[in-house]
Amino acid sequence: MSTSVTPQSTGFLDRFFFISTRGSTIGQEVRGGFATFFTMAYIVVLNPIIIGTVADKTGQFLGDGNAPQFALVAAGTAFVAGIVTIAMGVFGRVPFALATGLGLNAFVAFGIASQMSWEDAMGLIVLEGIVIAILVVTGFRVAVFHAIPGQLKTAISVGIGLFIALIGFVDAGFVRRTGAGPVPVQLGVLGNGSLTGWPTVVFVVGVLAIAVLVVRKVRGAILLGIIGTTLLAIIVESIAKAGPQVAGGKLVNPNGWSLTVPQWPSKVLETPDLSLIGQFSLFGGFAKVGGLAAVLFVFTLMLADFFDTMGTIVGVGRQAGLVREDGTMERTREILLVDSLAAAAGGAASVSSNTTYIESAAGVGEGARTGLASVVTGLLFLLAMFFAPLTEIVPFEAATPALVVVGFLMMTQIREIDFTDFEIAIPAFLTIVLMPFTYSITVGIGAGFISYVIIKALRGKAREVHPLLWLVAVLFLLYFALEPIKGVLL
Repeated sequence: MSTSVTPQSTGFLDRFFFISTRGSTIGQEVRGGFATFFTMAYIVVLNPIIIGTVADKTGQFLGDGNAPQFALVAAGTAFVAGIVTIAMGVFGRVPFALATGLGLNAFVAFGIASQMSWEDAMGLIVLEGIVIAILVVTGFRVAVFHAIPGQLKTAISVGIGLFIALIGFVDAGFVRRTGAGPVPVQLGVLGNGSLTGWPTVVFVVGVLAIAVLVVRKVRGAILLGIIGTTLLAIIVESIAKAGPQVAGGKLVNPNGWSLTVPQWPSKVLETPDLSLIGQFSLFGGFAKVGGLAAVLFVFTLMLADFFDTMGTIVGVGRQAGLVREDGTMERTREILLVDSLAAAAGGAASVSSNTTYIESAAGVGEGARTGLASVVTGLLFLLAMFFAPLTEIVPFEAATPALVVVGFLMMTQIREIDFTDFEIAIPAFLTIVLMPFTYSITVGIGAGFISYVIIKALRGKAREVHPLLWLVAVLFLLYFALEPIKGVLL
């Protein structure tokens, strides 16, 4: 008698997550969940470096400490990421993972906490998440999502593909800003046009290995590539002793590993400290900097979070085949609501706003199509609280090759844009190129929306533009002019 497992025999999991309906299998979802985790597990290490080492206006570090609080921030980061990612899988039923937002956490650390206490800054993040959640409940955020023209959504997806590929190259030290001179970006950690060091070799081998596996349509190509490249990195480090690239906040060895040195940890288990949870003051920021300044901070966080998430959902959703021909997607309301509440949860746990990660595309590239992959990723984040030393094994140079290859896969959607129609082609072009050029999804989306509205209006076709796009374009104009506005009003 056959013992094979058919999609119909998978039972509850298949029905709840629509696994067979979306052409997936439990094995694909598990592999996808692992792939996504490995490509974004760096946030457990990186977030403490960004917000755990910066003192607030009172001179205190997170947790009211007199010294950087790496362990506290790492545990809180992994805990919140695990909970909200599982929530996305269960309620959103999509393979989108969430964690502390890069960029937003730097803005919080250097732009907000420098003017108030950490508790006050985290309170503003909670308020931002609540406001966005209200916009979802009232239908506004979903309506904006549906108001975006289909080809602009495609452009967002393509732009994100280029963006995450650039993230992969930059995080691996393959390209860097030069800091001066006529060429703003060049090869190499020092931006001098030269590739050196064993970590770079590991990265290049990783990109080629994953590319070959993808071309040969090997199952688990991305995950196998990450694991194999990590093992190669460990072997290389044990022989070459490259060591860390940065020590004590200073560049000490350009040929070293960019963030994590790949070596077996001295210990595997450690008890997580979650005492940061609940350390926030909801309205303390208003008393510290005044109502107007606090509102502008919340507005800045909200707008960046609002459209970064929208771009990620469109890009990863299209790659997963979850976006319909008319540009809509099932359970959009639930997806956006979980993302909004995740922002508030990050503030409530004092680890900064949580948002949907474009690295989810790595899991999708591995075959993930349902929320089961998110549940797997979330459980791995919760385990990471206890096995934090193991998450530090995978260096950027081993994880980022997956981002480069996935970036290519996402860029292939560019064929769906009609570049003979300049009315949509120019906004699409600006959306695509400005994401990697400015290192911001929000900037790319804003430029695309504003140019689309202006071109349509000047062509006498203003009525073809959805009213919500007019409103969003105005909001983006305010966003881009925020600093001059602050100078006038404050």
